[in-house]
Amino acid sequence: MTGPAKQTADASPFPYRIRAAAPADGDAIAAVHRVSMEEAMPYLPVLHTAEEDRAWVAHVVLPRQEVWVAETAGRVVGVASMDDDDMLTQLYLLPAYQGRGIGSALLETAKAARPAGFRLYAFQRNTRARGFYERRGCVAVAFGDGSGNDEGEPDVLYEWRPISG
Repeated sequence: MTGPAKQTADASPFPYRIRAAAPADGDAIAAVHRVSMEEAMPYLPVLHTAEEDRAWVAHVVLPRQEVWVAETAGRVVGVASMDDDDMLTQLYLLPAYQGRGIGSALLETAKAARPAGFRLYAFQRNTRARGFYERRGCVAVAFGDGSGNDEGEPDVLYEWRPISG
């Protein structure tokens, strides 16, 4: 999926494309994950080294999940992944590329891949992500106290289902 030329805050064209991830994208995916987590949620504990992140992407995420990347000018700037249980396990963008429609395009790609619906978690304190999902039709269905995630951070389970008409 190639996105149209997007308009940035400075009104310059911003082309990007969404494509299936390849093994060669592993290091870039790990970097996008780490940088966006650190920027959006600096209060979270850092549980893994960058090397461990790269190994997790290479040996868990890429072989076991459906993964898409957003790229512009040949650079991976975003990632989304879905597991076999219809759980959106990742949707991350480098901070400099947020607010340009790329996250929405990644989410639309996930919706197209799971037209019957899917679930995802967001941390309760991550109000930017929560607003993003809620504006795009995801509904909070459960609130957790953090005992179910490695970070120990209270979370929200969201669900997206197509509008039946």
